[in-house]
Amino acid sequence: MLFGLMITFTFTTERFFTEGNLLDNVAKNAVTLLLVALAGTFPILQQSIDLSVESVVLLTGVVTVVLISQFGLGLLAIPLAIGVGMLAGLFNGIVFTKLKVPSFLVTLGTLSVMAGVGKIITGGSTITFRNPAIRTISTGDVLGIPNLVLWGLLIYVGTIVLAFRTKFGRYCFALGENERVVELAGAKVDRYKIYPFVLSGLLCGIAGVLLTLRISSASPNIGSGLLLPSIAAIVMGGTALTGGVGGPHRTILGVLVIAVLNNGMNLLGIDSFVQEIILGLVVVAAVALSIDREKIDVVK
Repeated sequence: MLFGLMITFTFTTERFFTEGNLLDNVAKNAVTLLLVALAGTFPILQQSIDLSVESVVLLTGVVTVVLISQFGLGLLAIPLAIGVGMLAGLFNGIVFTKLKVPSFLVTLGTLSVMAGVGKIITGGSTITFRNPAIRTISTGDVLGIPNLVLWGLLIYVGTIVLAFRTKFGRYCFALGENERVVELAGAKVDRYKIYPFVLSGLLCGIAGVLLTLRISSASPNIGSGLLLPSIAAIVMGGTALTGGVGGPHRTILGVLVIAVLNNGMNLLGIDSFVQEIILGLVVVAAVALSIDREKIDVVK
């Protein structure tokens, strides 16, 4: 489907298959969605879900601007803002594991809470900062490749290493397959069920920081509209909502399908409301084509 879309837009538009469009529009705009989708992949692998991702992006973006503009912390604002994202993820994980509240309900609640906190900090309006040196972290380039794209690729590779070369990654898959087996193996199950949420907060925090540095501002709507596309990208890439199957290496495929589709429709001048309909149909079609039905006994 990805190659099909690229071929279609190459022949139907003049600008799609150009370096400027692929780097500046497709790749750079896909990075935020990629980071958020990677964040959501790990909770889903262990058969949980994190619905608070877009609110963490909002909160960390707002915190970044405040720390730079009002407190003058400069580069120190970046790790502090990312730390806020990790704390949000830690809170989700602790409530989920220790209080035995389903992850769906926990993160649905914190989705609203963190969005509210972010909007209170902004006062309901856009807040900005001026620091060109810090902005280059997101807006600069190396040998013609945007820094934003390089950050996205670096983090993408890092998540693959985490998933397939660490104990944490192995337990994520194992928890999604059969939690009881992990318990019998002597692992501290609660700890490994919390880690994916902390990692999700970390990645969403990075996404919020990079997005904020890119536009030099944070508004009450920053990060909005990322939740559903990120889940769609995860499932479209081949990570099952039932857990234990897939991984971050596949998530990038779903992200690219959505990014290419959005870019191509914009170049064709398709109405934004019609774009929503087309995107929804493509997501359903892609998931239907990618599901291995031999491994599913019952569809619910």
